[in-house]
Amino acid sequence: MTGTLHRRTVGPAPNASGLHEAALDYLARYPATEAGLRQVLERRIERWAQRATLARDEPETITAQVAAARGTACEVIARLVAAGALDDAIYAENRARSLVRAGHSYRATAARLAAKGVNPATARAALPKDDESELAAALVLARKRRIGPFRPGVVPDEAGRRRELRVLAQAGFPPSVACQALAMTLDQAETMVNRLRR
Repeated sequence: MTGTLHRRTVGPAPNASGLHEAALDYLARYPATEAGLRQVLERRIERWAQRATLARDEPETITAQVAAARGTACEVIARLVAAGALDDAIYAENRARSLVRAGHSYRATAARLAAKGVNPATARAALPKDDESELAAALVLARKRRIGPFRPGVVPDEAGRRRELRVLAQAGFPPSVACQALAMTLDQAETMVNRLRR
């Protein structure tokens, strides 16, 4: 009797309409890449499989239904891409712009995009094409960390300067960009940061 009750609460295996609805619900709340949405749908399928296993459904049946649901998830994603509702290039452009404005280096931005499943070529294409944006991003980070032109008080000694360079280097900025950012005056830095935010 208990097995019958569990079996009823498991529900049917995820199908095309359920996965499509789940995908649209997710995209309505969050920007996503194809890989990110695939993970969301995969988790949904895995949760169903776990519930079905606890309800003591036949393992072979569950395995077959999971495989079918995964294939259906790929079809749902392909339809969303074809419809323009899911576009890695647009996601990458928007996310790259946001990250650079927040003070992330091109290298760190590309790494973040890769972690979201954006392929390297798409990530590189999404990065700003001018060197000035990366310098401005370094200045945004300098302002957050109160170093370089945004440092209060006296100019640091050589050890202090190396510490400031290390902050920017660890964030992925090339040495030339880090040195240039730290050498700017406050007015120059503020002007460049404001230009980045437009």
